[in-house]
Amino acid sequence: MFESKETDFQPAHHGGQNHNSPSSSSSSNSSIHSGDTTESIRPAARPDADDGELERYSTHQSMGPDMPVEPVDSVVDVPDEIYDRLPPHRKLVIVLLLSFCSFLSPVSSTSVLAATPEIAAEYSTTGSIINLVNALYMLFMGLSPMFWGPLSQVYGRRLITLITAVGFLGCSIGTALSPNLGAFFVFRLLTAFEGTSFILVGASVIGDIYRPTERGTATGWFLSGTLVGPALGPFIGGIIVTYTSWRVIFWLQSGLAGVAAVGSYFLLPETIYHMKIDDLVGYTGVAKAKVVLGMISPWRVVRLWEYPNLFLTGLSSASLVWNMYSLLTPIRYVINPRYHLTTPMQGGLFYLAPGCGYLVGTFVGGRYADFVVKKYIKKRGVRIPEDRMYSALPFMGIVIPGCVLIYGWCVEKDVGGIPLTIVVLFLQGVAQLFCFPSLNTYCLDVMPGRGAEVIAGNYAMRYLFACGATAIVLPAINNIGVGWFSTISALFVFAGAVCAYVSIRRGGQWRRSIDAKRKRRATKRILDEKNNDDDDGNPARILGSPADSDSARGNPVTTPRAREKKEEV
Repeated sequence: MFESKETDFQPAHHGGQNHNSPSSSSSSNSSIHSGDTTESIRPAARPDADDGELERYSTHQSMGPDMPVEPVDSVVDVPDEIYDRLPPHRKLVIVLLLSFCSFLSPVSSTSVLAATPEIAAEYSTTGSIINLVNALYMLFMGLSPMFWGPLSQVYGRRLITLITAVGFLGCSIGTALSPNLGAFFVFRLLTAFEGTSFILVGASVIGDIYRPTERGTATGWFLSGTLVGPALGPFIGGIIVTYTSWRVIFWLQSGLAGVAAVGSYFLLPETIYHMKIDDLVGYTGVAKAKVVLGMISPWRVVRLWEYPNLFLTGLSSASLVWNMYSLLTPIRYVINPRYHLTTPMQGGLFYLAPGCGYLVGTFVGGRYADFVVKKYIKKRGVRIPEDRMYSALPFMGIVIPGCVLIYGWCVEKDVGGIPLTIVVLFLQGVAQLFCFPSLNTYCLDVMPGRGAEVIAGNYAMRYLFACGATAIVLPAINNIGVGWFSTISALFVFAGAVCAYVSIRRGGQWRRSIDAKRKRRATKRILDEKNNDDDDGNPARILGSPADSDSARGNPVTTPRAREKKEEV
């Protein structure tokens, strides 16, 4: 469905010794270019390559002081044939599985909204306290990508998905059985922390298996689960609390989590083409532990905001998520009294309007993003990652702000009634699916080899703003009214469109500038470390580290401490 090209892929033999292999001869030359200076990732098979996993790739980078363990360029040359390791039908199964998994955490974030009064009554507390738990749920959704992103780069997508799937299942059961408010509080936050990895890893897997010109379409289908979840959650929760206990919401969530865990175990292969842990062959003991801790540090994600294009793109995405949660969170409190609705299920029906918009947008939003990319490739003769975001500009700059303004002021002034409210909620839902595939795929395109960390930073910013929207929307509407609050949201989305446009115009220049700065910083640190070692009289040859094998090959040598400094860059 998403595939435009399929060729046979034959993995190269270890060390590139089989020069007759077609893959060996082409892999170093076939790659995805972005018009920037690149560093190469060349293929090398593992000795146990017949274990059923997809072939992984080694960077074959020097472990001496002339090259860090981690490339400092923002663009890494990725062999084109890695995208042909799976047939199209297998890729489709993976996308559908990941879309289902990514549905779970967002649907859990809003399904409880319809049950807030019932949960507050059972635990003898107020709705404000339960809403605080919901806001902190979004906060933990924002923090968790900073951990899961680097971990999936080091240990792979499959392992992280299986661990978090089991964790999400256990925490969902714990929430359903919570005997008091404290237990409910803890299990809800742990559920958020575990569940966001599905969204992050799913986006990264799409970057692993689809070419840049195909990712928009695949991302559109994947995001249908992420975006439909928040819209369907209150509707499902409203039906459940109308007829039975609120705890059934979390038993249903537990059942879906079990399906996700089993499906991931049987259907999700390891898709990453280069695990960073493979770079540490030869490291032992403390030296290896220190480098690994640097690789999985959440600070790696935050440091990427040093690139202005990534920071501004994060703000663009955050404006959309702010808008989504500021619309969805207060519907029961705003719509029910305005239109004299009396049950949670009746208010929940209004969530179907944006949900249907997200589903309709799935069929066209991602394809339109890929169409725009191909159009600019023909125009320029080269693919520039920022060109993809042109597809989002009219929807972020005009359609969504217009729909939000109409919704807010029509509800405020009681104009248009239920039909107009449903129409504008539907249209803004469709428009969001023209924006998110473009922004998500840009995060995968702009830094090949670090896509999980880039998308982690983007999701972290999104859900931190979602936390803010969830926390302040009801007090704000009570104080200034739904019309003025919708005006603020519309202006924020328009500002997000401006951020995307500035990134399009200046992104390439910013990337080259920051790359040069990072290289100078890396060189200075490495030279300072080398001088310190020389002054201390420490030998370069350290037993139990890769320096032994480097020296034997005649490559420059360095100490484990120097490598730790390189990894910090």
